Amino acid sequence: MVERKKAPGEGGGEEKAGPEAAKPRKAWDQRLAGWMVRPLVHTPVTPNHITAVRLLLGLAACGLFATGTRPEILYAAGIFMLSNFVDHMDGELARMSGTSSRFGYHFDNYSDAVIHVALFLCIGIGLQGSWIGGWAPWLGLIAGVSVSTLFFLFWRIEQRAGMRQARQPMFKGFHLEDTMYFIGPITWGGGLIVLLLAGVGLAPLYAIWLTWRERRLLFGKLPEAQT
Repeated sequence: MVERKKAPGEGGGEEKAGPEAAKPRKAWDQRLAGWMVRPLVHTPVTPNHITAVRLLLGLAACGLFATGTRPEILYAAGIFMLSNFVDHMDGELARMSGTSSRFGYHFDNYSDAVIHVALFLCIGIGLQGSWIGGWAPWLGLIAGVSVSTLFFLFWRIEQRAGMRQARQPMFKGFHLEDTMYFIGPITWGGGLIVLLLAGVGLAPLYAIWLTWRERRLLFGKLPEAQT
């Protein structure tokens, strides 16, 4: 997702525009992640190691969701929430240690895309025994692609306008992406079908709205950089 390990030389001008840009607002989970990875700054652990752990945790959660049985899906929800939190740790370690890289930046973003598509697809697979039936995997695929498209749009905006403009909406220390933590309580409360249908209905609408709002930035020609 955006606001993580930043590729060198990509969208850096705006980030240093002023004091507010130098100290961007951080969500609560980002602050906690920064505190947890601080002891790792001068160790052999790299941000890419943490990204790999996040990817493995996310895929493990997806596999458990696909079973559609308890207690597997209950464990899956907890593992996914942990994976979502670990997703912040790689970027914080990269900033603290000065080890940002182009590979790490793209590894992080592609891992997010894979996990979110797999998450909803596997939830759909697990719900085939519900009243949705054989439509569930297809609905999961639609929801997963829609959610990943949202993050791709943020990434694209970041590439063309810089980190400040790409920052996701924040309210009281919580980013839009933090809504993914609700997967835990929703799953434990028996609301997986509601979650799947919300992903199918709301994520595409938000992606369409964001594309329309940022259409000039996404598809227009950027002014040439001043030298």
